Amino acid sequence: MAQLTTLDWTIIALFFAGNLLLGYLTGRGVKSAEDYHIGTRTSPWWAIGISVVATYVSALSFLGGPAWAYGDGMKALIIHINYPIVIFVVIAVFLPFFYNSGVASIYEYLEKRFGPASRAVMSALFLITQSITAGSILTATAIVISFATGLDAKLSIILMTLVVLIYTMIGGMNAVIWTDVFQGAILFIGAGVVLWGALNAVSPLSGALTALDDAGKLNALDWSATLGSATTVWSGVFAMTLFHITVYGANQMMVQRALAAKTIGDAKKSYLMMGFAAFFIYFLFFFIGALMYVHYRGAPFDQPNEIILRFAQSLAVPGLMGLLAAAILAASMSSLSSAFNSLSTVSVLDFYEKYGARGRSEAHYLGAARVFTLLWGLICIPIAFAFVGSGGSILESLTKAGSYLVGAKLAMFGLGFFSKHTNERGLLAGVVAGFAALLFASNSFPAIGWQKPDIAWPWYVVIGGGVNAIVSWSASVALEGFKKDWHPQTVQGQRRLFAEQGLPVSEGGWYRLPGRIDRVSWLLIVFFAATVIFLALFAAAGR
Repeated sequence: MAQLTTLDWTIIALFFAGNLLLGYLTGRGVKSAEDYHIGTRTSPWWAIGISVVATYVSALSFLGGPAWAYGDGMKALIIHINYPIVIFVVIAVFLPFFYNSGVASIYEYLEKRFGPASRAVMSALFLITQSITAGSILTATAIVISFATGLDAKLSIILMTLVVLIYTMIGGMNAVIWTDVFQGAILFIGAGVVLWGALNAVSPLSGALTALDDAGKLNALDWSATLGSATTVWSGVFAMTLFHITVYGANQMMVQRALAAKTIGDAKKSYLMMGFAAFFIYFLFFFIGALMYVHYRGAPFDQPNEIILRFAQSLAVPGLMGLLAAAILAASMSSLSSAFNSLSTVSVLDFYEKYGARGRSEAHYLGAARVFTLLWGLICIPIAFAFVGSGGSILESLTKAGSYLVGAKLAMFGLGFFSKHTNERGLLAGVVAGFAALLFASNSFPAIGWQKPDIAWPWYVVIGGGVNAIVSWSASVALEGFKKDWHPQTVQGQRRLFAEQGLPVSEGGWYRLPGRIDRVSWLLIVFFAATVIFLALFAAAGR
């Protein structure tokens, strides 16, 4: 347990006060359920962009990223190298469909494209996966609170949930965005201080790089042609690209803040920020973990997610533990507030308002949104308890768990956008088949003579999504035959719709028509190639 000074506690107290103040100030403009779900559409694109970055870069990254790299070295970074490709696809296809619709829940698209059952299934999958994610984030936060204060981890989870719920219930999406901006600043100040300390601790850097190279932990580019490793170039560039396309394109929590943008251009620019910034962010976290390996000479830790905390404590810099605690709390709170708000949005729009309480007043739905925010916060507490005491990197564990479910999301939206013949009955048959395929790909069943194949978890999205897509299309054709015309909610159907109705293809220089590539997006592909070259040169620096 760290001994916090008065200065440390003051920093933490000011951090909490700043968040509560922002929640109060932004909450004054919330007058309706729509304001609560997607804000008042007054936030600038850069604030939404920082919110996008801060939401996904949670304490799972701040603590789990270095822990992962401490064990696997820089090759763990390959899992996150794909963001430029991911954002390229998402802003070309996903965002135009959702933004043009003017809705707060992205799963309403599935009802327009296929029918109400597909919307309900996908919404339910989101509620399951997002609550698990929020629970794991709470656990990561509890680690730092317990280490810093000596409080029991479960008590820390409860206290953290209550604090986040207060300002999220007051301010809705406006509070989420602007507290994310504040929290993002604190997060990266803390990470920068830790990097500075780590570089000084292992100086000279050339010696540290040589030590990492000798230990086989410097090269991020593993070109092995095997499905059994999670950190090869093939899994990072292909399998995890599909994984992250689902995270950013078919995830209510991420897309919801883009729907709060003033224009389609602002929505796309906010996502472009993540496309260009993600590599540097994850390189920072994983490089810190690699430097920690050099500093501690690879000594094992009972809880790898505490590595940064123990290192910061050893530096004995006044106020550093308070700043680091605030940084990790900031990382968690940005993700938790987004999770609670999006869980509430889907619960209200996709279930409560649609099936339980139609035609009520805006005041009623605003109250319901706040009640569901509270309920989901309470539900996430026992989920977080289940993560307490888990070994290894929380980031790695969460990513593994999520890979079981993203295949269904990817297939449903992908078929919706690009398939002419898929219908709802076939789609639901594909979801069942995809889960069955994953069940056999990830488990052994000795009773029937089935042994689990040597396939790393990133490939589960390929297996689940691939089986889902093939069965969905085949079953659709078998049940209802081939369609003569493209559905209006497909990419081809949108092109015809825009032409027939004379709708503007672009707005302010940004394409509204799904499938059209904005000029600046091509820079993402160039940037991706540059990062691969950089990693190759970086690996050579230790030789």
